[in-house]
Amino acid sequence: MKNLLKLTIILAISISSFAQNKIELNLGDSVPEFSGLSDNGEIWNSTNNAKTSFLVVYFYPAAMTGGCTKQACAYRDEKATFDKMGVTVIGVSGDEIENLKHFKESYQLNFPLLSDAKGTIAKIFGVPTKAGGSITREFNGENFLLKRGVTASRWTFVLDKNKKIIYKNANVNAAEDSKKVKEVIKNYTNY
Repeated sequence: MKNLLKLTIILAISISSFAQNKIELNLGDSVPEFSGLSDNGEIWNSTNNAKTSFLVVYFYPAAMTGGCTKQACAYRDEKATFDKMGVTVIGVSGDEIENLKHFKESYQLNFPLLSDAKGTIAKIFGVPTKAGGSITREFNGENFLLKRGVTASRWTFVLDKNKKIIYKNANVNAAEDSKKVKEVIKNYTNY
């Protein structure tokens, strides 16, 4: 309960200046601090949890679905390379935390997944959302109804250490996203 109260306060402060108009962040723009509940139920904060040279924030529509699984697994498979390059990766969706736990465990995902059930983080970035939904998926031999508050569009951002956007893609190919991001960062740093 304390974490939920903290999160509510942090989110209110983070988006207060962005709340009146639809915002769309673009290359060179600074991203305000943002927070969300992660798959482990703890608050993940962009300032405290992303102290690497780069932060990849990718938005995906729904956990445990075809394209979203391909995208997440591709990031999982690039983890060692991203670590060497000083990159933190987070996935953000409108899924409930329980969905994210199942998703992470089912596919051995090795990076944080944030629940953005109200679309608050998506709004900060200007990512379009639509109504949420639900799907049924099997996990450890049991069927689960996976609910999400909103369905975010599939967009990807790369932020530098100063939280400025150096890459934005609003037309993401899920299976190729991590490769494209890796190339962008290599070109940016001459890695």
